[in-house]
Amino acid sequence: VNLGVGIPTLCSNTDLGGTEITYHAENGVIGYGPVLPAGEEDLHLVNAGGQNVSLAPGAAIVPPADSFAIIRSGRIDATVMGAYEVSCGGDFANWKVAGAKGGGIGGAMALGACAQRVFIILEHRTRDGKPRLVRECALPVTARAVVTLVATDLGLFKPTGEGFAVLELPPDVTLDEVRAATGTPIFA
Repeated sequence: VNLGVGIPTLCSNTDLGGTEITYHAENGVIGYGPVLPAGEEDLHLVNAGGQNVSLAPGAAIVPPADSFAIIRSGRIDATVMGAYEVSCGGDFANWKVAGAKGGGIGGAMALGACAQRVFIILEHRTRDGKPRLVRECALPVTARAVVTLVATDLGLFKPTGEGFAVLELPPDVTLDEVRAATGTPIFA
């Protein structure tokens, strides 16, 4: 599982019980574990977000070219990435044009094209309250029709082409609240 920068890096800190997952980073760290607290870190061992991580048993450090070869050959079962926007057709935009504040493209295009499943995790609204789940992406699209699931602070959603299907909502979130915060139809 490849973990992108930002919120997705929290996945490596999640206790999954007995489930074994091999985390992959574009910078060549394969088989890493949780982000380490200050004082316990190896300053030379970082995930793609630059956070100091631990190594899991059997981990490997490979050159970034080999890491991208793993991605481009379709060997990534799933990727968890952040985004600025996700369309109901499964497109996502997770970079901004030069000169705009925000991240660069990184390995997202290769991951979007080659990972078996693409999961996006993001806040449901922008800082100024605009929806991030939309009919069409206004920002440059990273990959088209590839998003499998979207997790936001308002729930878990699946793009349907006509809108987003609600798979799960937190107990304190209503369907009306989700509909008001989304730029395309929401189906229960």
